[in-house]
Amino acid sequence: MRRPRRGTSHRGPDNAAEQISGGGAHARGQHVAVKIDRPSEVGEYDAAMQTLLQLLWGEGFLSPGGAAEVAYLLEGSNLAGCSVLDIGCGLGAVDELLITRHGAQSVLGVDVDPGLLASMAQRIEHAGLRSRVTALCVKPGPLPLAAGSFDVVFSKDAIVQIPDKAAVFADAYRLLRPGGTLIVSDWLRGGSGAYSPEMLEYFRLEGLAYNMANLAETTATLARVGFVEIEPRDRNAWYRDLARRELAALEGELRPLVTERIGAEKAEHFVNNWRQLVLVLERGELRPAHIKARK
Repeated sequence: MRRPRRGTSHRGPDNAAEQISGGGAHARGQHVAVKIDRPSEVGEYDAAMQTLLQLLWGEGFLSPGGAAEVAYLLEGSNLAGCSVLDIGCGLGAVDELLITRHGAQSVLGVDVDPGLLASMAQRIEHAGLRSRVTALCVKPGPLPLAAGSFDVVFSKDAIVQIPDKAAVFADAYRLLRPGGTLIVSDWLRGGSGAYSPEMLEYFRLEGLAYNMANLAETTATLARVGFVEIEPRDRNAWYRDLARRELAALEGELRPLVTERIGAEKAEHFVNNWRQLVLVLERGELRPAHIKARK
């Protein structure tokens, strides 16, 4: 299931979890927690989820599209010789790519989950990149890093798990050198106001913290912080079509392998999760986007 990558830094309101009545196959009639307006928690990406996501997107990837989507996000950007901060680095496959395929000089990956960072360290060591890729386990709040430390602040599907968008973008602005670039892929929503029952059921099946702005709100927040040359790119249609193919694979050719790796019950859960994912993408309520901006 397409998980936004694990978030990092900023804490939002503590009026966190909403309660809803589950409407899916696994929780009809139950009163279940949906994590909204709260930071992500350590352990949300358990072993079963990590296994499933990497079967779909490739080893070391916890966000959709794998290496190809990273390349598309970076299209038109020159990372050659740059120092990069990766917010929500997860298992580190993206950080490896930023060096080996996209020319970055150094990458610092930050994440809230020490288990993910331990796996990332093994990956980076095996790749021989320990001198160029480092990791830092952080807590919600401003990052403990000096202002003007980076040429690029990057994030792949992690900011959705940070409630205070203005705070995380202001911190990114602080950390960039003058003329530096913000490059993010984020999980946004269509519209505003209360979430539909379908979206809430999707959140329940995901089991992750979701803090979703829409594209207009996001670009306005970036402008208020001080960013210029803000370039958004809607990725709803791309992910809708990809999720449909992934669902077909989970229901068909991938089902035996997924069942073998994580068990029949969890495999069925992820199939239901992907059905709900396709629904909210088709309704336009879930709208992933790429956003670039300059300090």
